[in-house]
Amino acid sequence: MQVTTALPELSEELAETVASVGSSVVRVEGRGRLPASGILWAEDGIVVTANHVLERDDNIRTGLPNGETVGAALMGRDPTTDLAALQVESKGLNPPSLSEPEGIRVGNLVVALGRPGRSVQATLGIVSALDEGWQTPAGGRIGHWLQTDVVMFPGFSGGPLVDSSGNVVGMNTSAMLRGVNVSIPISTIQAVVETLRAHGRIRRGYLGVGFHTVRLPEEVQLDQETGLLVASVEKGSAAEQGDLLLGDTIVSLNDEPVRQPDDLMALLGSDSVGTKTSVRIVRAGEVRELHLTIGERTG
Repeated sequence: MQVTTALPELSEELAETVASVGSSVVRVEGRGRLPASGILWAEDGIVVTANHVLERDDNIRTGLPNGETVGAALMGRDPTTDLAALQVESKGLNPPSLSEPEGIRVGNLVVALGRPGRSVQATLGIVSALDEGWQTPAGGRIGHWLQTDVVMFPGFSGGPLVDSSGNVVGMNTSAMLRGVNVSIPISTIQAVVETLRAHGRIRRGYLGVGFHTVRLPEEVQLDQETGLLVASVEKGSAAEQGDLLLGDTIVSLNDEPVRQPDDLMALLGSDSVGTKTSVRIVRAGEVRELHLTIGERTG
């Protein structure tokens, strides 16, 4: 019987990939229980990890691949994308090769790496779902939907997802959606890191209203069935200054329809802060248009 060499070759290639990319995976000690993982993002000491694994802003430690443990300063966080950036002081850091997930297909093999202990750990799986950009429940914008069936062992959040060519295509997190393992793509990580490097925070637009979804009256002639009923207006907010009132129903922002809370959150990104915006509302059964300047969320 002829013995194929494909499986042993695949096994060796996977082991080589883990060893190579593992030199870019660190241990992140930012919570009281089991440490998590992080990715050496840049040679100047930036480490990317999952926001939810950092339960404190100071006294954060990182375990480097060479066995050294060093302190890390929190550069900033973005809870809406579950990303955080750290700054470590160390030489000879080895960032991994990065790749966008455009070439990945459902069914492709991927490897998730973590370093919750001293040595790197790995788990093998496949890409189970792909899609275009999506909005997180917290209002963040993610470049691609990348879902896998890899087993997320304790401490793997913040570690890299690696494709069959040995390129890091995302950062794994088990906290974005309950019961679903997703990876934050490289483009989103890069955008967040650049913003945190420049400003130390992620800017988010803010209206200053409380609201809930309501069905529009039949006499209102719009190409949508629902809008957001204003239930509260914060004093001094953009909404108050723009004359939004209790009982108004928001139906669009800058001519983009607002049918549910996710629609509004998607329109209040960092680019919206400080911009003059048209808000279409329904007031007393009539469609009206207001103009206001988007504020910035501070909490």
